[in-house]
Amino acid sequence: MIALSVACLCGLLKLFSIAAGGAVAADPAKTVGANACAECHKKETEAWKTSHHFKTFREMPRSKKANEIADRMGMRRIKSESLCVNCHFTLQKKEGRDELVSGISCESCHGAGQDWIKVHSGFSGKTILFESKAEAKERWKQSEAKGMIRPGSLYQLAKNCSGCHVVPQEALVNKGGHKAGSVFELVSWSQGEVRHNTWHNKGRENAPADAARKRMLYLVGLGVELETAMRAVGKATVRKAYAFEMAKRVDRARKQLEAAGKAAPGVPEIAEIVKLSYSAGVTLNNDSRLSAAADGISKLLEGISGKYDGSTMSGLDSLIPAPDKFKGTALKPD
Repeated sequence: MIALSVACLCGLLKLFSIAAGGAVAADPAKTVGANACAECHKKETEAWKTSHHFKTFREMPRSKKANEIADRMGMRRIKSESLCVNCHFTLQKKEGRDELVSGISCESCHGAGQDWIKVHSGFSGKTILFESKAEAKERWKQSEAKGMIRPGSLYQLAKNCSGCHVVPQEALVNKGGHKAGSVFELVSWSQGEVRHNTWHNKGRENAPADAARKRMLYLVGLGVELETAMRAVGKATVRKAYAFEMAKRVDRARKQLEAAGKAAPGVPEIAEIVKLSYSAGVTLNNDSRLSAAADGISKLLEGISGKYDGSTMSGLDSLIPAPDKFKGTALKPD
């Protein structure tokens, strides 16, 4: 087997992930590292350090199951020549080399920060008290243009989560024995141990998302799950575990969206998404039609994210997982 460097493997995986609708891999050359974020976001960093996202840096390479998967994939070390790097670690270029600096971290979700970190925290050259709303709006616009994925950019954020939690690698599942993704639902996963909603909250208490936000998380999360799984089926090449599991995800997501459409009739885009999901057969050798349908779903989801705020979708509340279903326990700051 030809040995590949971390940088090469990460690059290949990045290209595959993007093609399959997966996560946007952070560019190691533009990664600043979690410490740069922690200078201002201290409470958020505390929350991160209690999460599996943080702990995977040390725990995953010691995992018997992870090493068995790596062996089956012909990889010698999880942290060096491994397809695990893109989703389980953060790479940063140091002295010309890509170095693993942490587990899943700030920039894994929000994008490599070199180009936007000073812009987003600069308050337009003023202090937070004197920056106008127009200046703040322009600052955020510039930050996003430079690659920042903000919490308000719900569709992009959901895509990044789903791109790893719905595994975009057929061989990793069929050959390596990796699970075909987590049983992932955006409300229960974003409101559990990874919750770090302190910056705009009085008292920095890490408050849960309000009802309207949860509705948007639920709806957009379901849509992205459907889109990502459809793209994955389109890329599948053999009738094995990966294709079967991804087809199941498609079926489950569109049934949930059908229920959501009935619960929130004021959002006609939901019915359009469901219709598109049935427009292409969830079968092998149907990539062009599945991708076209997924592209249409993507546009509708972006439209939903920009048009609605969840305030008129109270019918979804009964469908959204309750706090006892959240993944882990959110940090309660001192």
